[in-house]
Amino acid sequence: MARDEEEEPPADLPPRRFGWSNMFVAPEKDPRSQTPSVGERAALVDFLRGYRQTLELKCQGLTADQLARHSVPPSNLSLLGLIRHMADVERYWFRQVLSGLDVPRRYRTSDDYDADFNGARADPDVVEEAWTAWRDEITYAERCAQGFEDLGLTVPTPRGTEVAVREVLIHMIEEYARHCGHADLLRERIDGRVGQ
Repeated sequence: MARDEEEEPPADLPPRRFGWSNMFVAPEKDPRSQTPSVGERAALVDFLRGYRQTLELKCQGLTADQLARHSVPPSNLSLLGLIRHMADVERYWFRQVLSGLDVPRRYRTSDDYDADFNGARADPDVVEEAWTAWRDEITYAERCAQGFEDLGLTVPTPRGTEVAVREVLIHMIEEYARHCGHADLLRERIDGRVGQ
């Protein structure tokens, strides 16, 4: 579908309102921890885990077509693109920066800097691959972060600067927070679901 032919949101969406009736899950069924974090490491790890779970919640129950649906022209922003983008972000910060591995991005290339979004097609195989990639990168990232006793330890970046482990975790929280906001609007446009 061409960008100028983007599908309009369904006319029968419920009126926009916030309340538990149109939230994703009731408070007692929310998979995100409600237990207060104790200490800096726990707080950073718990907030990051919560935002990862939030992105996944925003995508629950959607078809490949819905996940790949763009926001509004001319944007190529989609929920599927966000999943692919965050797989690459996780890979960059935890494999390339913190681990110093010489691994390529999963999606971004020198020819297509936005391949994570541009390649987010309404194809069940593309969706399955994106979820697998994202979850694989999170598994690696969690193990990687556990391996650093000192959050103040600095490592060199591919850009010739240095960054502390703590800064990487904070940056990842910020990255997910921003994109969960995008996901809020994308999901609301698809089926009217809001919040959380």
